[in-house]
Formats: sequence, structure tokens, C-alpha cells
Amino acid sequence: MAAAVVVRRLAALSGASAVAAGAYGAHGFKNSDPDDYQRVLFETANKYHFYHSLALLGAAHSKKPAVAGTLLIAGMGMFCGSLYHQAMTGDPGLRKVAPIGGMAMIVGWLALIL
Repeated sequence: MAAAVVVRRLAALSGASAVAAGAYGAHGFKNSDPDDYQRVLFETANKYHFYHSLALLGAAHSKKPAVAGTLLIAGMGMFCGSLYHQAMTGDPGLRKVAPIGGMAMIVGWLALIL
């Protein structure tokens, strides 16, 4: 299977999971203070999850979809995943992974120009 097809399918799964996470967050945090740090973390993770799911669609049409897609997916997993984890558990144990994920997402965007 071509890398572009795999990246496009992963983009679809990522987008669907971003919608599901957003719905969970809307209902799971509805009774919390809008300035609650865990809620802010969740909303940030969800926003970047959506943005980078859309970027994956673009990566599927780039010259190097496997490179751009891998970087974007790894970045989303590390950045969004660590924020989702802290928002839902209150455990900041993975927060040091978030900057690495952020850098991977930046490099993923840059890989779209290869």
C-alpha cells in the first residue's frame, strides 16, 4: 500500500478521534471552572489534534508522505497525548515529552516542503 494512502487513512482516524475527544471534553469538563488548568490543557490538546489531523491530509499529497506523516503523527502522540494524559489524570509525569512532540510537529510541517 502506498505511503500516501496510509497517511490519508491515518488522517481520517486522527480526525475522528479528535472529534470524539472533543465531545468527551465538552461533556466531561462541563461542570468545571472554565479557567481550570486541566480543562485548558484538554482544550489545547484537542485544538492541536484537529489542526494536525488536517495537516496529515496535506502530508498525504506531499512528495514525501511517509516522512511528513511520521513526524506529524509522532508529534501529535507526544504533544497532544501528554496534554490529554495530564488533563484527564492530573499526573504531570509526561509533560517533558510535550516540547519534543511540538518540535516533531514543526519539523513535520517543514517536511511538507521537501
